Amino acid sequence: MKIGVISDTHLKNYDKRLEKIIEKYFADVDLIFHAGDIIDVRVLDVFRGKDVYAVCGNMDLSSVRTAFPEKLTLDVEGHKIGLIHGWGTPSGIESKIIGEFQGIDCLVYGHTHKAVNREQDGVLFFNPGSPTDRIFARRNTLGIIEVGETITGEIIDIEN
Repeated sequence: MKIGVISDTHLKNYDKRLEKIIEKYFADVDLIFHAGDIIDVRVLDVFRGKDVYAVCGNMDLSSVRTAFPEKLTLDVEGHKIGLIHGWGTPSGIESKIIGEFQGIDCLVYGHTHKAVNREQDGVLFFNPGSPTDRIFARRNTLGIIEVGETITGEIIDIEN
């Protein structure tokens, strides 16, 4: 199972640039995870035909907050994946948000705009960064998680 992972799009409407990014990097994914700060639900129209699991973030409009929960736990190929945006200062964010879940194999989050792909204590911590915003990061990124017998992640630098 191949999952396209995105977060912190910070867009107020459907976006042609994001559409091109999705067509290029997520053409062959089975699912999409969006880890919040979507801003407006119309942004998700770029994922036509794909199953999308999303959570709301701290910057999202009420329409997004109504449509999506603050966190999700998903069973994918027998692995538990936690999906959350995050909150507060980036310092120590992982220790705050891991406490929102029990027994997960992978924690997907956003908020910091900085890409993370690392394992700690048997949990894959995965933040795809932001494909559209560079306010807190030097590069635009998104990610792919592959789930089979194990879970692996890959951060992808978006070519501009």
